[in-house]
Amino acid sequence: MKKILFFTTLAVIAGPSFAADVGVSVNIGEPGFYGQINIGDFPQPRVVYAQPVIVQRAPEYTGGPVYLRVPPGHEKHWSRHCAEYNACNRPVMFVRDDWYRNEYAPHYRHDNDHHDEGDHGHDHDHGH
Repeated sequence: MKKILFFTTLAVIAGPSFAADVGVSVNIGEPGFYGQINIGDFPQPRVVYAQPVIVQRAPEYTGGPVYLRVPPGHEKHWSRHCAEYNACNRPVMFVRDDWYRNEYAPHYRHDNDHHDEGDHGHDHDHGH
């Protein structure tokens, strides 16, 4: 009886700590990232389709295409998935996974690591 009471108490105490560790964050440049990519001054990416894909035409949208990395199969059934990316009424260019992994992600990580190195020990508020 004491063993059952001990393990029940242990489970109640430990339960919330297991639930708190559920969240996972994946950033641009990491292998599991899916979403919009800021091309900026990066050379033209390799894309899945030559023309942008648009599910719903929006006359008020005048910007260029949005570059997205999506999981395999999402681009084939884009009308089912476009809302997840807030991109149903925008022209979308799907970047190829090999381009993201081999060119964009290493370049992105290198640029961000390089910027972070210069910030160590600096007080950006200058005492304010």
